[in-house]
Amino acid sequence: MHTNEVKMSWEEIVEETRDFLSTEFEVDRSEIIPENSLKDTLDLDSLDYVDLVVLIEENLNVKLTGEDFKEIVTFGDFYRLVRKKLAL
Repeated sequence: MHTNEVKMSWEEIVEETRDFLSTEFEVDRSEIIPENSLKDTLDLDSLDYVDLVVLIEENLNVKLTGEDFKEIVTFGDFYRLVRKKLAL
């Protein structure tokens, strides 16, 4: 788990995220790549987004809301959001 004071590189964000998402959503790690759809790859419904927010907070110490996901389509969008939140 990381704190906001610790700067994570893009690669660290990607690798750490791939690890916990593949485990929690039972998806092959190789499918969690920047160009793939977050929703389709993880087969997310509205309740899954709540789980995702909790997972991100627990694993990356980043607070997200449902509003944060409005512009998220791909894992790349998601990684950029996490990186932006970590920089705050």
